[in-house]
Amino acid sequence: QVQLVESGGGSVQSGGSLRLSCAASGYRVSPNCMGWFRHAPGKEREGVAIINRYGTTLAADSVKGRFTISKDDAKNTLYLQMNSLKPEDTAMYYCAADSYRWPCALKADLYTTWGQGTQVTVSS
Repeated sequence: QVQLVESGGGSVQSGGSLRLSCAASGYRVSPNCMGWFRHAPGKEREGVAIINRYGTTLAADSVKGRFTISKDDAKNTLYLQMNSLKPEDTAMYYCAADSYRWPCALKADLYTTWGQGTQVTVSS
């Protein structure tokens, strides 16, 4: 049974930083695609950043230059380093993975496994 567990969310002031982690378990090999998505009240779920099994990344325009996605295959962990946070980054952040999807894309409905989410709140 594959499982994703996020951690690292919290409350910060505008301009602050947070690092989210997503621990993956149950995978025999690293998924082809992993990513971070977010959902704010009253808004549609949004793709934040994705990374493929070779380490190639893609980030949404709204976070480019501020957020960095990375992974440590030895630790089976996905990360999202978030710098220069803004109030509009406030959302529930979810880790997602798909073992077979190729190529990877920043579309939530393509991902089959999801974590429970971690809340990020940025105050002005």
